[in-house]
Amino acid sequence: MWPEGKMPGLGAKEPESEVKRQDGFQRITNVSKPTLTLFQARRADGSATPAIIVCPGGGYSYCVMDKEGSEIAAWLNKHGISALVLKYRTPNNRDGAFQDVQRALSLTRAKAAEWKIDPKRLGVIGFSAGGNLAAKASAPVTERAYAAVDEIDQQSCRADFAILVYPAYLDDKGGQVAIDLKVSSSIPPTLIIHSEDDKRHVTGSKVYHEALKAAKIAHEFKLYPTGGHGYGLRCEREAKVWPEDAIKWLKTVGVE
Repeated sequence: MWPEGKMPGLGAKEPESEVKRQDGFQRITNVSKPTLTLFQARRADGSATPAIIVCPGGGYSYCVMDKEGSEIAAWLNKHGISALVLKYRTPNNRDGAFQDVQRALSLTRAKAAEWKIDPKRLGVIGFSAGGNLAAKASAPVTERAYAAVDEIDQQSCRADFAILVYPAYLDDKGGQVAIDLKVSSSIPPTLIIHSEDDKRHVTGSKVYHEALKAAKIAHEFKLYPTGGHGYGLRCEREAKVWPEDAIKWLKTVGVE
């Protein structure tokens, strides 16, 4: 995503590697060279499609590239939406990850004609830590988080809409919106998806929902009784309907 030698901020101290877990999902850490992988939807008439940047979760320690990445892209493609899976900098590099998602939005708009994407219908979806990143990407930006490195950065780095799926880190310990999230009336349409039994992170979604409501921002909060955390498209509890609800919501904001 970045020109050689011009990536702002820091990379990882160790070589990129995979974090092995018994569930077999692909978790990538020590990311120093962020990537954006295009999963292009096709339309019979060849017209431009809406597109969504996909931000996998992983607690900012790693990126879960299949369950919350390529599987999400395939689902979006079925609904005529192009997807771009972001492998952002890890571990514990929130500044670098934010620079990466902003660059991903600008890069996608710069390549919109080539990739047959509508640059005015470009959103972001994120899971867990990726949900936090998606919220930041849709927040009002007076200046991007890095100095422009080339002509790509002349394109907007704001998302046109956002879907936050069991997002993490949206609140502080005092019950307020996290300090690194700027809530104002210019936030685009937002869908928050969470489950009541995700005890660790659901409070943040409730706090963010109330803040968006107070700011009169067009948004919807889907709070399911059960679902837990980290399920992607594989939920077997009440939150399993979230993909259908998300597609319905996308249609209400003109993304179809």
